[in-house]
Amino acid sequence: MMSYKLSIFSACAAFFLFCQCSENKAIQSNNENPKATDSIDAKFEQLLSRYETVKLTADLTTITANERKMIPLLIEAADIMDALFWYEAYGKGDLLMATITNEDAKKYIAINYGPWDRLADNEPFIPAIGPKPAGANFYPEDMTKEEFEKAELSDKRSQYTFLKRDKENKLITVPYHVQFKALVEKSSALLQQAAAYADDEGLKNYLLLRAEAFLTDKYQPSDLAWMDMKNNRLDIVIGPIETYEDKLFGYKAAHEAYVLIKDMEWSARLEKFAAFLPELQQGLPVADAYKKETPGTDADLNAYDVIYYAGDCNAGSKTIAINLPNDEEVQLKKGTRRLQLKNAMQAKFDKIMIPIADMLIADDQRKHVNFDAFFANTMFHEVAHGLGIKNTINRKGTVREALKENASALEEGKADVLGLYMITQLHEKGEIEGELMDYYVTFMAGIFRSVRFGAASAHGTANMIRFNYFQDKGAFTKAEATGKYSINFEKMQEAMQSLSEDILTLQGDGDYQGVSQLVKDKGIIKADLQADLDRLQKAAIPVDIVFEQGIAILGL
Repeated sequence: MMSYKLSIFSACAAFFLFCQCSENKAIQSNNENPKATDSIDAKFEQLLSRYETVKLTADLTTITANERKMIPLLIEAADIMDALFWYEAYGKGDLLMATITNEDAKKYIAINYGPWDRLADNEPFIPAIGPKPAGANFYPEDMTKEEFEKAELSDKRSQYTFLKRDKENKLITVPYHVQFKALVEKSSALLQQAAAYADDEGLKNYLLLRAEAFLTDKYQPSDLAWMDMKNNRLDIVIGPIETYEDKLFGYKAAHEAYVLIKDMEWSARLEKFAAFLPELQQGLPVADAYKKETPGTDADLNAYDVIYYAGDCNAGSKTIAINLPNDEEVQLKKGTRRLQLKNAMQAKFDKIMIPIADMLIADDQRKHVNFDAFFANTMFHEVAHGLGIKNTINRKGTVREALKENASALEEGKADVLGLYMITQLHEKGEIEGELMDYYVTFMAGIFRSVRFGAASAHGTANMIRFNYFQDKGAFTKAEATGKYSINFEKMQEAMQSLSEDILTLQGDGDYQGVSQLVKDKGIIKADLQADLDRLQKAAIPVDIVFEQGIAILGL
C-alpha cells in the first residue's frame, strides 16, 4: 500500500525526476506500438506470477469486544510502518509511481517497495533505473565506507539514525524520530489509543512504552516489556527492527509491523522447549569459548495467526517466523520470543513446498516431507537464534558490529543449521515426535524453497551457502535419470555438525574476512542448481506469497 506522501519535494523536483525517468517515456511511446505494449504486459504478468496471492484471515470468534476495537487501530499504526519503510528502501516512491502507467508494473513495484527485484538479487526491472544502493536510503548514495569510518559522529552506527549531508556537504546524522516526526507521532498516538482498550496489563504496558519509544528512539524498555507479556491474545510487533535492508554495513534498522492473534492451543504445545536452551547451548559442537554465554530462559515459543504485514517483513519474500528482540542485552537478560506465523506458514507449505518436493525430492523420500516437520524446522530456526554467542571473544564488539553487512546472512545460516541440531538432540531425548528423517528431508526441500529468494535476501544467501557446503560433504545426491535429490542421513548429520562449528567460530572471532570469503565461495548458485530452479519456474511454482489483507478481508 502506497501511503507515504513526499510533500518535501517541490514541483520542480518532481519535474526533474519525471524528466530523468526514461522508463515513463518508454511506456508512453509503447502506447503507440501495440507489440511493445504487449511485451511489457507479458513481462510483468510473468513477474507477478512468481507470487501466489493469499487472503490473510484468522478465526476472530475467540477475541473480545475490546480486542475487536484494538485491531483497526493496530492495523492503522502498522500501515504507517509501511510508509516509513518506503522511504528507507527507496526514498521517493510516490514520484516513481507517478511516472509509471502500466498497472502490473505498479503492482510489482509495490511488492518490492521500489524498482529492484528482491527475488533476483535486486536487479532493476524498470528501464533506466540503476543498481540499488547498498545502503538503500539510509546513507548518501555517494558516501564511501572510508568516509563513513572517518566521520567523527558518535551515533553514526546507531540503528536509529540516517546519515545525510549538510549544506557544506559534510556527513551528519538525523535520528529516526526527527526524520519521521509527524508520522511517528501519529503511530505513537494510535498505540496509546489501542492501549486504552487492552484488558491484559502486560500488553497495555508494552503498547504505552512502544508509543513512547517512537518519540525517542529508545526501544529497550519496550523490548523488555514485550518479553514480560505472557497472557495476551493480541500482539503487535512494530518499529525499526531488522537490519537486512542495510547491505552497506548492516547497522540500520528498517521499519515493519505484524498484527497477530495468538493460537492458544498450539502455543501451549510449544511451552516446554525454552527450558532446554541452556543444556543445548552447552552441547553445541564448538569449543567452550564460543558458547560461554548463557541464553536467557525467560523466553516464549508461541504460534500466531498473522492478520497484517507492513514494511520490511512485507517486502519480497514474506517472513513466517520471528525471533526478537534483536537487542543483545535483552537477549542475554531475558532471552527472546519466538513467534510462529502459522497461517502464513501453512500457505507457503501448501502452495510452494509441496510442489517443490514433488518435483525435486526422490520418490522414496517424498513421504518424509510434511507440515509438522516444516513447522518444527521453522520454529527451531528461530529458537536457534538464541544459541551461540552475541559478543565476540576477542574484543571486536558484538558479532553484528564485527561482521557488518555479512552478519545477517551468517546469522540466518547459523539458525538454520543449529535448528536442525536442536531437533536432532531433542528427538534423541524423546521430546519430539515423528521420524527424524521427516525433519531432514523436509529441511532439504526447504533449501530449494529459500534459495529462490536470491542473494538480495539474507535467508537466500544462507541457503546457497548451506546447499554448496552440504553438496561438498556428500550430504545429498542427485539422480541423473529423474533429476531428484536424496539425502544421505549420516553424511548430512556430519555436515550439520561441521558447518555449525565453522559458523559459530567465525561469529565468535568476529572474522569479517573469513565470513566474506565464505559468502564469496559458497553464497552462489551454481549451474546445476540454477537448472533445477529454472525447472521450478517453468512449472509455474510460485516463489513466494503476497497478501490480500486488511479490515475488509477480516470482515471487521
